[in-house]
Parts: sequence; C-alpha cells; structure tokens
Amino acid sequence: MSSRAARRRDLRLLPAAAAAWAGAGAAILVPDAAAPLAVALWLAAAAAVLLARRGAARHGTALALAAVAMSLAAAAASTVAFAAPARDAVATLDVDGGRVVELDADVVGKVEATTTGYRVDAVAVRARIGVRERGLAAPVLVLTDERPPGLDLGARIRLTATAFRADAGDRAVLVVQATRIEVRSPPTGVLAVAAALRTGLIAAVDGLPQPGAGLVPGLAVGDTSAVDADLDAQMKAASLSHLTAVSGANCAVVVGIAFGAAALCGARRGIRVAVALTTLVAFVILVSPEPSVVRAATMAAVAMLGVLLGRIGAGVSVLSASVCLLLVADPWLASSLGFALSAVATASLLLFAGPLADGLSRWLPPPLALAVAVPLAAQLACGPLLILIEPTVPVYGVVANMVAGPAAPAATVIGLLACLALPVPVLAHGLAALAWVPAAWVAGTAGVAAQLPVAALGWLDGLPGLVALALTGGAVGILLTARAGRLRWFALVGLVSVGAVLLAAGPVRSLVDRARIPAGWTIAACEVGQGDALLVRDGGRTMLVDTGPDPAPLYACLDRFAVARIDVLVLTHFDLDHRGGVDAVIGRTGLLLHGPPAGPDDAGLVARFAAAGARTELATAGTSGALGACRWSSLWPKPRDVVYPPGNDASVIVDVTGCRVPDALFLGDLSAQAQRSLAASGVLARPYAVVKVAHHGSADQDPALYERLDPRLALVTVGENTFGHPRDEILDVLADVGAVVARTDRSGDVALWQDDDGRLQLWRSREGGRRRLSAALGRLGG
Repeated sequence: MSSRAARRRDLRLLPAAAAAWAGAGAAILVPDAAAPLAVALWLAAAAAVLLARRGAARHGTALALAAVAMSLAAAAASTVAFAAPARDAVATLDVDGGRVVELDADVVGKVEATTTGYRVDAVAVRARIGVRERGLAAPVLVLTDERPPGLDLGARIRLTATAFRADAGDRAVLVVQATRIEVRSPPTGVLAVAAALRTGLIAAVDGLPQPGAGLVPGLAVGDTSAVDADLDAQMKAASLSHLTAVSGANCAVVVGIAFGAAALCGARRGIRVAVALTTLVAFVILVSPEPSVVRAATMAAVAMLGVLLGRIGAGVSVLSASVCLLLVADPWLASSLGFALSAVATASLLLFAGPLADGLSRWLPPPLALAVAVPLAAQLACGPLLILIEPTVPVYGVVANMVAGPAAPAATVIGLLACLALPVPVLAHGLAALAWVPAAWVAGTAGVAAQLPVAALGWLDGLPGLVALALTGGAVGILLTARAGRLRWFALVGLVSVGAVLLAAGPVRSLVDRARIPAGWTIAACEVGQGDALLVRDGGRTMLVDTGPDPAPLYACLDRFAVARIDVLVLTHFDLDHRGGVDAVIGRTGLLLHGPPAGPDDAGLVARFAAAGARTELATAGTSGALGACRWSSLWPKPRDVVYPPGNDASVIVDVTGCRVPDALFLGDLSAQAQRSLAASGVLARPYAVVKVAHHGSADQDPALYERLDPRLALVTVGENTFGHPRDEILDVLADVGAVVARTDRSGDVALWQDDDGRLQLWRSREGGRRRLSAALGRLGG
C-alpha cells in the first residue's frame, strides 16, 4: 500500500470524531432532546450496519464508517441523557431571587485565581434551602473571594452562597457565589501528598527574583497562582501562555524521559510502556487530575504514539479515537474552547508541521525550518479559535515560541525534580534555583515580545474574525508549501482579499466609528469587556473612571471618542478589571485619584504614574475638584477606614454635578453592606440622573440605595463572564425604580448628553444609535 493510500486510510476516523463532537454538542445544548436524539442515532447506526451486511459491497466501507460515526454520536448523547436526572435535581433548586443556599460539595478541580478571587469546580452532594434538605450529585462552579487553608482538589467543603443556573452547554449546572466557605475535610491520600508537593514548590521558589520565580510552579506543575497579572498579560501577548498550562507537551516530556530511562536500563518494550504510563498517571495526579489535564495527558499519549510509529496518519487515527472516547465519557468537552485548542494543536503538529518544514526548507536550513514549522503550524491552526477570546493576532508569537520553547522543558523537568526533592530541603531549594534560570528566560522573552512595537494586530472579532484568520492561515500555508501553479495564485488572491476586508474593518472602520460618535457626548461607557472604563467630558477636559482589564480595548475606545489626554483618572480600586488597561493612559494623565493600595504592587503602579509626570492623590470622602464647569467629589471611602479594607468595598465613589453633564454617580464595586454605609454617611444629598451600577450588576446590591438615588439611566459595564452579571436581582430593582438600563455587553459603547432643552439623549453603538429618553429626565440633568 502506498504512503498516500495509507494516509487516506488513517484519516478515515476524522468524520467519526466530527460526528461525536456534533452529537455531544447537540445533546448538551438541548439536554431535553438528548434521550430522543440518542435513540434516533442508535437506530440509524443499526440501519447502516444492516445495509452494510446485506451486500451493499460498493458502499460497505462508507456504511461501516457511518455506523461507527452515528454510534459514537449516540453514545455521547446517551451519556448526557443518563446524567440528566442528577443534573435536573440541581437545576430545579429554588435559588432565584438571590436566595441563600447551603451546599456541601467535593472539590474536583484545581483552585484557580481570577481577577476578583478564586474559582473551582466541585460536585454538589447536599443542598439546604430554608428547612428543606436534599441529596445531590451534579457539578457546580464555585466562586469565592477567599481561599481558606485546605481548599484543594479532594477537599469536602460547605458553602453559604447565592447561586444561578449556568448556561446551556456548560458542565456546571449552577454557578455558586460563596459568601462563606468552610473546609469540612481536607484532601486525603495521594491527593493530599500532591497538594503538599505543589504548595511546597511554591514555597521553595519564594524569595527568588520575580517574575521568573512565579513561573517555575506554572511550568512544572501548572500552578499559576504565583504568576502576577502583568506577567500573565505579557505571556498572552507573546503567545506563550500555553507554557504555563499543563499541556500535551508537558506530558510528552515526562513520559519521554520515563520511557528513555527504562530503555537505558535495558527494560523490554512492554516494561518501558508500563513505566511510561505509570509515570504519566503519577504526573496527572501531581498536577491535578481535572478534565483539562486528563485531556492533555490523552493528547500527549497520542502525539507520542504518532512520533513513535513514524506515521502521521497513524497519529491522526489515534488522535481521532482519543477525541471520540473523551467526548463519549465527557460530552461537555464539546463546548470547551480549551479542548478544541488542544485537539487542533495536536492535529496541526501531526498534519501540517512536516509539510511546512518541507516548504520552508527551500529558504532555510532543514533544522531551522523544522524549528519554525512547529510553532507556525500551531499558531496558524489555533489562531482562529483564539480570536474568539481576544480579537488580536500576536505578531511575534512564532519567534517568541522559538526563543522560549527550548527553555520550557528544562524548567518543567528541573521544577518537577525540585518538587519531588522537597523532603530534602537543601536539594529542593537548589533545584528550584536551577529551574529559575530557564523560567526567567521564558519570562524575559515574554516581556520583550510584549513591549516590541506592534506586538499585536487588531482583528475582526467573533465569527467573522475566526473565518478571516482561518482563510489567512490557509493561504499562508499554501504559499509556503505549494511549489507553483494556480493554487499559489488563488492563495495570494485570498490574502489580498482578506487584507482588503481588514483594511475596511480596521483603519477605514475606525474613521467610520469616529464619525458615528455623537459630537456632544458628555458621558461615555467604553466597551472593554468585563470591567469599568467610563469617560466624562466638559469644557475640553476629560475624566476617566477606571481603565478596564486590558490596554487594547481602552486604546480603541479612546481613539473612537477622540480622547488624547486624561485630565483626571480615577482608579476606584486595584482589581485587574479596573486597572488592567493603565498602559493605555500612563504618560498622558494629569491627575491620578486612587483608592487605598492593598500592597507593594498597587503602590508601584501609583509610582509609575508619578514617574510618567502625573500628580497622584489618595482619594477619600471630601476630596474634590473641577472638570471644566463641573465639580467632581469623592464620597467614599472614609479616611483611614478600618471597617472596609482595600478592595471592592473601599472603591473610590465619585459624583459629577453642576454643569451640562447630567448629574452622575459612579458606584465602583461596592457590595450591599458598603452601599448601606455610604447611604448612612449622609453624603447623598440629591437624586442622580445617571448611575453606574455597582460591581458590573452583581446580585450583592442594596435596593434601598437605588430607590434613594432614583436614576433615570443605569449604566452596567459588563462583558462576557462566568458570574452571571448582570444578575436578574439588580435588573429587577432598576426596573422597579423606572431606570433605563444600558449594558455594554449588548449595546457596545454607550454615550449620553443633554440636548438644548435639557432632555437626556442616549446613543448605543450596537443598537441603531440615538434615543431620546423621557422629558422628565431634564429635571435631573444638572
């Protein structure tokens, strides 16, 4: 059999994998239809088998493959159907209206830091609402502001929380916002040993120079808790963040070393495989056997088998089989972008790295061509999916991976040895110091790549961006691999066409967007994702309240609204979703008003503004100033307040009054208790036409405050999130007080102003532009 025929044969499982993916996706998105869908697919598979056995020789192979594909889709749908009763028991809990629920749950995933606290996957085993109690067995996502000692994989926890139902397709049935979390029993057995080793490695690198020290646990065992927000942003900008997630590459390195060591000892082939698999299982337990890690381990085994056999097609066949098995066992992986990225990355290396290396070898030495082809194949394949997360393309991603890539395995291996050597502290600290060297190299590479000019290209977002980048990647691949002929010309035409679309959607669209912005706007809420960035303008002066989570969308918003300088910047507090975009305004800010710093990182950020020429001032109740003809005042926090420490409840609360800008109040991230304290302080002497709703519309609100403020327009600054923001509870409160709600996740940029008659005008970038609100708003306009 020719190699081409063998390759075609080994690719025949791809349709089966696609069918399993489609069946799983349909079942989890419409779970009520999972059972009938499974029955229909099983019947269709049986019919295909019968047709194949009744002499349809010409189509026997196709019918057999169809039967396999439909059986796999049916199996995935069946898994969803069998899980439905347990999931429905959780979904039907009476948690509406912010009702408090007490949950017992088993932690089944790694505890991950977020911009506002921690998140962890768990399985709820018991719920109590009021006096009613019931047993459960279904997954939930737990969000918590604190991480008590012992909260780790394998722990049993008790939660006092509010909850809301997760979106269709999510593995978790409920999203649980814990107000109190108690560890009833910490991890035991091998899980306790693994948790102790992970914690010990973090302690071993403590004291080594940052940012390299924080990367060692991430590269070795996937624990990124010591990676600060700035380094995390740099790793993402340089397309290196995959190095800190346990991936197939980590598993392949570990398994390869174990397999090689067994071979050096003269072990037979069967023993070598057994040693490698045992090591893989131990590694999975060490780094946490959560679904994403199990997926990475499976993909690592697939990639290793493809390389071991020396047959690309064989690797693709086993990859397809692995995808099928994983989707049947866990259909909710079908909606996981991480799972899609893992599968696509592995497939790209098996299918495209070789042809790309052959094509590049026309201009580069073969070893260098292969070194370029591997990260290039992964970036071309994964880039379109990553557009769904962030609509930018890292310019230096391939180069950064070539530079940092060789250091990552060294940090992984030495870091793992340091982890295993923890019973001997001197040896563990010495190995940790050695692991710091390659980790610092990776961190330095990320920092340099992120600071280079044009580190990222803006791109179309959503599905159009995915399609455009996929076409671009395909055209680039053809140009690099095709020798000559019409195919290369078609690829070139495709690149030119996509370039023309991007030009229309980039610089041309930027001009169009600027032209659409109402000239007389006085308040604007920028669409920056899950975060705050609000502009206030009067008399040629501009205030910015918070910067959102990332510089890129803030740059774009300031450009759209033609804002070149920020006269007053208010950083209400130092959570990432409020200060993450500061690089867009450092160097062009006159006055920085900030909340109380929580630590040296916050103080260092204030110092950066001062070094760039800004005046800085700690804002407390009573701080005030002018913005054109307006007066701005800080109403909160109280000076030297010991009740509310730095963070959400110590957010700087500012109002703007006394001018053509509608009277406006910006509530930061205050919780209900802090809102009650603000109201009790006596500083709210008037109603406000415009109120920025606290904490992106969380459920933790005081309805009495909004009744007192009597806003005509409520701004909800929110993006895609796992918190359920904005929650129905606050939307109902706003409806009860008669406020018009403008949400940045649905409306895009929002701008408002008063017309010559004192009526408030509202403009939304995504909803057809201008809208006049009721004439009654004029009485509150200032």
